[in-house]
Amino acid sequence: MSGQTYLAYDFPLLGAFWTMLVFFLWIMWFVLLFRVIVDVFRDDDLSGWAKAGWLVFCIVLPFLGVFVYVIARGKNMGHREIAQAQEQQKQFDDYVRETAKGSGGKSSSVDELARLSEIKAHGDITEEEFQRAKELVLSDYGPPVRH
Repeated sequence: MSGQTYLAYDFPLLGAFWTMLVFFLWIMWFVLLFRVIVDVFRDDDLSGWAKAGWLVFCIVLPFLGVFVYVIARGKNMGHREIAQAQEQQKQFDDYVRETAKGSGGKSSSVDELARLSEIKAHGDITEEEFQRAKELVLSDYGPPVRH
């Protein structure tokens, strides 16, 4: 061999690739660390002392603590996250339902006007009664507006 031997790492593109790979793995480890910490606090089955023990283990020996946690308790991490997401969705749906009902359980003025126009269409009230009721609804049940 008369030529100079080049190592693969001497190639600048491969060096950039390895740097990005190491950086990516470093970022992923931090993401995993924070997920473990969030899961420790999310788990209602763990006692306070167990939570403190896992946190100390993850802080004192971070790589080992995270990997042992994932091996020992990782199977249920996804289940706890899904349960929390479902609970948040349920609370949001309940909030939307309560808000849509209106304040104090009163029906909205749009509903009242729709009912009034339906009653008028059936001929149960006259045009004059409809106008008075409409004025009451539009003025938030106050005294009718005089023209």
